[in-house]
Amino acid sequence: MKIGGWAFALGAMFFLFVGGAYFYFSGDEIGTTALVMTGGLAFLVAFYVLYTDRRLDGLPEDRADADVDEADPEYGFYSPHSWWPLPVGFAAMMIALGFIFAAWLAVFGVLVLLIAVIGWLFEYYRGSFRS
Repeated sequence: MKIGGWAFALGAMFFLFVGGAYFYFSGDEIGTTALVMTGGLAFLVAFYVLYTDRRLDGLPEDRADADVDEADPEYGFYSPHSWWPLPVGFAAMMIALGFIFAAWLAVFGVLVLLIAVIGWLFEYYRGSFRS
């Protein structure tokens, strides 16, 4: 984690320097604000990662003599064949188009989104419920 933290710290310094140079040469407040905020966000990530790294004993990724099997193999369960993200994306598109064109389309999109999220959530809760 230490290498990643220092990478974000270097990114924060880069964006803050570029933001200052950009303001000096162009005088544009909007672009300067975007660059300074990007540097601030990189600083927040760098601070969190470096602060958390001090609390940990060290990850296998930080040691040169570490083996691949020392890392935690459990990353969670990800469904390889789920179709539910497609209706969720469609519903999000309908909500966005409803904000542009008509309020009823946004309301319909919210209803479709609720159905899609419930379907995605309970995708693997089918079948026998006996103990």
